[in-house]
Formats: sequence, structure tokens, C-alpha cells
Amino acid sequence: MDLDLFDYDLPEHFIAQTPAEPRDASRLMTLRRSDGAVGHHTFRDIEHMLHPGDVLVLNDTRVIPARLVAHKDDSGGKMEILLLRQITNTDWLALIGGRGAYPGRTLRLPNHEITATVLEELEESQRLIRFSQPINGLLEGLGELPLPPYIHQRAAPSERYQTVYSQRAGSAAAPTAGLHFTPELLLGIRERGVHLAYCTLHVGLDTFKPVKVQRIEDHTIHSEWASLSPENANIINQAVLGGGRVIAVGSTSTRTLETAAILSAGGDPANPHTLTDICAWRPVIAFESDTALYIYPGYRWRVVSGIITNFHLPRSSLLMMMSAFTGREALLSAYETAKRSGYRFFSFGDAMFIS
Repeated sequence: MDLDLFDYDLPEHFIAQTPAEPRDASRLMTLRRSDGAVGHHTFRDIEHMLHPGDVLVLNDTRVIPARLVAHKDDSGGKMEILLLRQITNTDWLALIGGRGAYPGRTLRLPNHEITATVLEELEESQRLIRFSQPINGLLEGLGELPLPPYIHQRAAPSERYQTVYSQRAGSAAAPTAGLHFTPELLLGIRERGVHLAYCTLHVGLDTFKPVKVQRIEDHTIHSEWASLSPENANIINQAVLGGGRVIAVGSTSTRTLETAAILSAGGDPANPHTLTDICAWRPVIAFESDTALYIYPGYRWRVVSGIITNFHLPRSSLLMMMSAFTGREALLSAYETAKRSGYRFFSFGDAMFIS
């Protein structure tokens, strides 16, 4: 498929710069897959759209303070490090802003004896860097949360860019569909008889990366670490066997669930289109590994039956994933309706429930 099919015009004033307060006061568009019908609601109404016996699957990753200021060890020139992924106790994949981030360059963190040495230059402008000591326990004092590049206001409290159920540190960006939930809303959902299950996917570079190849099938995405525990896999499978729907909160939960289902069928998430299983539904299995699952139109869904998501960037793999779920024309038509209706887009914007 041609990349231009996933483009749409979005004037900058539609991009939300601050989150809604309270969290569940954001707007919610509903999109019905069967006929493309659109509805307009407030996010807290989601409680009444979920049915007893459904299972809501949330990504419990937590964003780390991944943006670090540094200075060249020789000249003192300012650099910026964006941590993407931890490899060992001291080695990280990172993006480095500033000139001269070549292998052998040493960067010093201000007010600390800690240094970072560039070991290797990788594709997509990434660097493999090595810190002089482990920094995991020091990140709260060293760095700040890396808000998306299209957010120009930096005044939002750091916890506002975390979900209220975040637990496992490791993401370079928030799973933003989950930012709309409050503890009270989750309690109401559970009291309604909806099961809650959790997975983990540490969000990496592809969250803000546009697809650049003209033939979307030629695009590849970076692997991200994901896991689903045996306990949560059982909650999901039992809900389905009881007639409930699997509602994924965000693209990250969606990828984790579909990865677990592909692994259950004996397939490779990096090549899902080669899997020839014919079951209408696959149980999910527990796993803990990298996933490079890339979902675009033509993908056969195995477990997810509903998605709560935000409005995504043009030409992004996330837009392609949602197009695969509901149909490209229906999705882009809903986006045009959202613009006409004044919805706010991207990370701090409004939400959509596709079912």
C-alpha cells in the first residue's frame, strides 16, 4: 500500500499542548467497526460502554526521566542525551542532540562525576553509549521526562505524563491512551464487572517516528521489550471463554496482546503475515521478550476486539495499525469528523474507542 493513503492535513492548532483536567474530562469519540458510526462523549462515559465480563488490558510501563543535559568533555559544548533503551547496567541506546557525537566522544553530566562515552553509531541516528557507572537509581535527579517534540509547553507536572497505574520503569514515552484514566474511573469499571489485566511494553523511538518508505510494507519498526505474565494471560483467556471482549488500552497493549497470540500459534511476531493459523481466536500466552510486530492493513486480528486510543500522527505506523483494525477510509473519515468537531490530537489530546 502507498504511504500517501495514510496522510491527512492537521493544522497545528489541533495539537493539544496541555492535558485535560481532570484526566477523564477529555472528549471521547466512539467508532463502530461494523458500520463506521461515530458518537461523541466524555471519556468518563467509557465506564458504561464496557460490558460485564469484558477485560480491559492496560500497559503498566512507566516513563523514565530520559532527557539528560550533558557537555563535551574537551570543549564544554552542550549536548542532549535522550535515553531510548537500557542494554546492560551501564550501556544504553540513545539519541544525542548536538554536533560531534562520534564514537570515542566522552560527555560529562553537569554537577556529577558521571560520564557517558559514545561506543558506536547506529542506524536512525542512534548511539550506543556507556556510562561510567549505573544511573538507574540516579535518573530522577539527572534527567527530565521527554515530552513529545510537538508539545512546546513544558509546564505540565511530570506525573501528568504518567498513567495512574504505571509501575515498571523503562519507557521513553508514555502509553498515552492510558492518560485519560483516573483511579475512581478504574474502580467504577471494575465494580461494573469488567476484568482488569496488565501487560508491559516499554515505549521506544517509533512512537514519534513517521513512516518514510513509499511502500508501507517495506517499513520496519524497532523492537520494544514487552511482557505478559501467566496471571494476566489467564485473566484475558478466561474472559474470552466467558464471552467477554478484549479491550486494549492503546497501541502498546494492542501490540503486546497480538504478539502473545501469535506466539501462541507458533508464529514469529516479526513476520505475522506468514502465519497460516485459521482459528478465529487465539489464546494469549505468557511471554517476556522483544517484539517487532508491525500491524498494517491486511493484518488478521487474533485476540483484540476493541481499542481505546488517541488520535495519531499522519503517516505513522500507529495510524496504520488503527486502519488495520477499523478500515482506512472509516478511520480517516472519523478523523475529519474529529477536526470539524474540535477534538484535540496526539499525546495530550482526546480519545477514541473503536469497537
